[in-house]
Amino acid sequence: MKKLLTLLMLTAATQSFAQTDEEQIKATINQVFDGMRKSDSSLVRAALHPSCSLKSIGKSKTGEVRLQEDAILGWLKQIGTKREGVILDERLTSYDIKVDGEMAMAWTPYEFYVNDKFNHCGVDLFTMMKTDKGWKIVGIVDTRRKENCVK
Repeated sequence: MKKLLTLLMLTAATQSFAQTDEEQIKATINQVFDGMRKSDSSLVRAALHPSCSLKSIGKSKTGEVRLQEDAILGWLKQIGTKREGVILDERLTSYDIKVDGEMAMAWTPYEFYVNDKFNHCGVDLFTMMKTDKGWKIVGIVDTRRKENCVK
């Protein structure tokens, strides 16, 4: 009986320390922005699936809606290039996460700051995949604007 009780207690303790999918997804996303603040492209890369894509939806100067695709390697190079005294800080204001088995999406409004000075806002949409190494980002689509930002 003692062995059974000990086993049950260990199982309950292990489960209480296990992170939920939502917590793991948030941690993966936060890893990207921690890496940006630290200019650590390796930290960012570790959160991404090898085939991750990066796109932005916005308006041209003439008001035409356009889709811009950026190369992940170029973005990672920008992140890893240290600029003395410059901190890029994307602050997420909320998370709306949906999970279906091994697929998830996270809608995350944000405010972007350069050295604590507001630059722009928008929404990041992360599509994610659960792998044997945890949740990985397979796609990022964002919007960027300077007006209609709640600060």
